[in-house]
Amino acid sequence: MADPKFKLDRAGGAEVLKELAAAHVNELARQIAAAAGADAEVETYSTDRAAASVGVPAHRQATDGVLSRAAAAAGVEVRLK
Repeated sequence: MADPKFKLDRAGGAEVLKELAAAHVNELARQIAAAAGADAEVETYSTDRAAASVGVPAHRQATDGVLSRAAAAAGVEVRLK
C-alpha cells in the first residue's frame, strides 16, 4: 500500500480564513458590542483573513471593564499582555 500524501492547499486555506469565516467573525463582534453597550462600535475588515474590532470609550473599559466582560461572556479568551 502506498503512503498517503498530504498537499497543503494554500488557496483553500486562505478562502476559509478570509471568506467563509467572515460571517462568524462579524457576528461574534456584533454580539460582543451588543453586550458592551450602546456606545460600542464594530469595525469589520480583512487582511489575509476575516477580522473585526470592537471599541468602547476608554473610560468605560478602564473603570468597568465592559469590553473584557462582554468578550468573556461571548466565549472569547481574554488575556493580559
